[in-house]
Amino acid sequence: MTHRFPIKEIARQAGLGTATVDRALNGRPHVSPQTRNRVAAAIRELEAQESLLTARGRKLFLDIVVEAPRRFTREVRAAAEAALAQVAGAVIRPRFYFQEVMSEEEVVANLERIRRRGSQGVCVKVRDTPAIRATIDGLVASGIPIFTLVTDLPNTARTAYFGMDNVNAGRTAAYLLAQAWPRPDATVLTVRSRDEFLGEAERHDAFRAELAALRPNCRIVGVSGGAGLPGETKLQVSRILRSEGRVDGVYSIGGGNAAILETLADFRNEGVPFVAHDLDWENVGFLRNNAISFVLSHDLTHDMRTLYAALTASHGLASWDHPSFSSDVRIVTPYNIPDTPYADF
Repeated sequence: MTHRFPIKEIARQAGLGTATVDRALNGRPHVSPQTRNRVAAAIRELEAQESLLTARGRKLFLDIVVEAPRRFTREVRAAAEAALAQVAGAVIRPRFYFQEVMSEEEVVANLERIRRRGSQGVCVKVRDTPAIRATIDGLVASGIPIFTLVTDLPNTARTAYFGMDNVNAGRTAAYLLAQAWPRPDATVLTVRSRDEFLGEAERHDAFRAELAALRPNCRIVGVSGGAGLPGETKLQVSRILRSEGRVDGVYSIGGGNAAILETLADFRNEGVPFVAHDLDWENVGFLRNNAISFVLSHDLTHDMRTLYAALTASHGLASWDHPSFSSDVRIVTPYNIPDTPYADF
């Protein structure tokens, strides 16, 4: 593998030891494919950021730790990199730690490694559990500012939250589905990836309360725990449809929409109003094909720009007087899909 960066620099970007990076670069044995991919990704990140290093200002490493399916972590990476060009007063170097499923122990271990190695800031999308909250507080106590993305950890010393207004999103989903049903009673399926993600719980609770006010006779049946991944999501939705026979609408709070739609088709339950989250490549395709009705979207790049402003302010390099920032909820239909990298999907 050819490169033009010092091994120490690649190791810092990848979050690995220099000896491990040296083995990976030189094709030596006893290096896992995952580690080799991580080193290759670090070099690509350094190449993409190299033009920014001529800018004046302090260099800040931001570690981004996210548990989510690849379709969403792809969006996080793209937004984080797109926002870099608009940072003033510093050069921010993001380092990414993405897994589709990351146990509580793995989250804690990743955060502890970051603390020991050192970082100027950490951005997390992780579960809200006692062990993770305690670890977050430990990082803050050691002088590392913590920012939450999309799902919050409010009972911690985290610096600020950035992402969608999840309560307003849940209310909006309830309103959209309530308008779609001609009769006062209906059964709606809600699908969450994990109960421990506070943002999803906020959406679900707000949805239930608003739907009860708008359509008191509606029923809600819900599943949670599929992690937004196809196999487990399909099993859970199948169990509900075997029990219920059919549903009149779907609010997909945590993703896994391909599996949900496939299962609806298996039970001859297609064509129901369907509200989803995030304007990723998969949902753009579903919108274009009229497989889902609405996507509740937000400007993730703007979230990252404001997060970077808060990061630089935490190091005295800029001013920032907001404790957190919640993005507006945008309702996207097949008729107003914005210009995205997936326009030709």
